[in-house]
Amino acid sequence: MSRQRHIACLTFDFDAMSGLVARGLTTPTPVSRGEFGAVAVPRILSLLARYDAKASFFIPGVVIGTYPQVCEQIVRAGHEIGHHGWTHVPPSSLTLEQEEEGLARGTESIVRLTGKPPVGYRSPSWDLGPNTLALLLKHGFLYESSMMGNDHEPYRVRQGDVVSLDAPMVFGRPTPLIEMPISWSLDDFPHFEFLRVGQSVTPGLMNASGVLENWLGDFQYMARTCDWGVLTYTCHPYVIGRGHRMLMLERLIEGLLAQGAQFLTLEQAAAEYARRAPMPG
Repeated sequence: MSRQRHIACLTFDFDAMSGLVARGLTTPTPVSRGEFGAVAVPRILSLLARYDAKASFFIPGVVIGTYPQVCEQIVRAGHEIGHHGWTHVPPSSLTLEQEEEGLARGTESIVRLTGKPPVGYRSPSWDLGPNTLALLLKHGFLYESSMMGNDHEPYRVRQGDVVSLDAPMVFGRPTPLIEMPISWSLDDFPHFEFLRVGQSVTPGLMNASGVLENWLGDFQYMARTCDWGVLTYTCHPYVIGRGHRMLMLERLIEGLLAQGAQFLTLEQAAAEYARRAPMPG
């Protein structure tokens, strides 16, 4: 039996105003709402440093251009920078040419920031398009983190699935691309954000203590049921960075450490999975 190791990956989607702009929210108030992300990032970096916890930050290229100094702080603190699109427009709404151009521009912005290309990708709005997986393989990504086919076990992304309304699912073949799965239940946005877009309302504004209980409970379940696993938490600086939620994030880190969690970046966790489960052939 393998040595027990239970990994927690703290990830932060530093969208600033880009996610709101992608939804057509360009008036001063939603833009200012996104601005708060730049206020929150230094708070988050300070908290992570206190516990010597490394994290993964997924940043759209337009945000790197908007807040270069804030992004440089993230890099200097030793955290991973992952690809999060050029804009925050979901790939599912882009043509192949538009998506590849955005992928290239986003990579270029990260290379300028860090000196190296990113190895991880997270789709804006967690909505992959029909061409996304092929593009990630073409451009040599190690992992992606936008799908939900498991909770704490990474897996190889399939390509060539056939989905029909009136026929059984036909699964495609595994690829070298590693999936680091996520969940809406482990994302701060649906729990905490109040958002109105047209007639749609995301109520959010949940009590932080209840969310904390859920998030710690998922890690506890992983530790009880498997020898090795990775649980990924997704936060947005302009969401988690509010005072009472920062206190929740601190309690989360302390609670995970008390349960034996080891904090890794998604890049480190994906590389460890690749060593444990090499691609056949």
